[in-house]
Amino acid sequence: MIQARALVKAFGDFKAVDDMNLQVEPGQCFGLLGPNGAGKSTFINMTYGTVLRTSGHLSVFGLDPQTQSRSIKKRLGVVTQDNALDESLTVEENMQIYCAFIGLPSHERKKRIDDLLEYMNLSHKKDARIQTLSGGMKRRLVFVRALLGKPELIILDEPTTGLDPAVRHLLWGKVKELREGGTTIVLTTHYMHEAEVLCDKLVIMNQGRVVSEGTPQKMIGEHTPGYVGIFGLQDKAAIERIHASKPDLHFHEDSSGLYLRAASLPELTSIHAEHGLTPLQIRPSNLEDVFLKLTGKDLAADA
Repeated sequence: MIQARALVKAFGDFKAVDDMNLQVEPGQCFGLLGPNGAGKSTFINMTYGTVLRTSGHLSVFGLDPQTQSRSIKKRLGVVTQDNALDESLTVEENMQIYCAFIGLPSHERKKRIDDLLEYMNLSHKKDARIQTLSGGMKRRLVFVRALLGKPELIILDEPTTGLDPAVRHLLWGKVKELREGGTTIVLTTHYMHEAEVLCDKLVIMNQGRVVSEGTPQKMIGEHTPGYVGIFGLQDKAAIERIHASKPDLHFHEDSSGLYLRAASLPELTSIHAEHGLTPLQIRPSNLEDVFLKLTGKDLAADA
């Protein structure tokens, strides 16, 4: 569906994408993770021809976005970071305009809009002006817009940023339904749990390069196996002493707390018995731990 080999995008001496290799298979939900400036958006923009590559190979549907971007755009839908809806028009008027823009035949438009509004639980807002909608409703409407052309490939560029958990989970369910229906999905997100829940495969990028690739569980097992104990900053001196005496424990500190990772759960629970320290939380290692290890960046600085 998407193939990149030795792909480079340079702006002067700066390489926003540097020797990227990846392949997105049909029917897959493929994640692109990385801190701000890692090259995710540059890569996305290259897939549909708004940014031209400097060198290397890139194909989408077997087509070259550098010379065949119009053909590619007819077959994909994009949920952009910005909603870009006309606030003065109604929900239906916005969708009618987009249907005309993508060339959907006029006799198909009403049914397609009605079906998708129902699919995204927005039928009751069909005649409402955009300015009266909540943030979650606007985000769902952007999904409707992306699906109007019955795309084979959907690009979700940070689709749930700023949404409350209820709306986020609703959209996760819709993404899973689309994938199960055979639609290929490329997802960029800063929510590591979102990537774990949705992605069949993903890459983590840093400074323009792919630093890891695989399934979420494969990455966790390879880079950060075990369990993580999170302690309050007031325990810093004691945690540093424990880490010094047990170098097999992995230690990380950021503004949210102190993180100790051990290969087994008993190694963490013994800290309370031996040192009287009570962790705020003990959990299995997750994709966030992988992200922090490979990029060296706190997610809070990335939001």
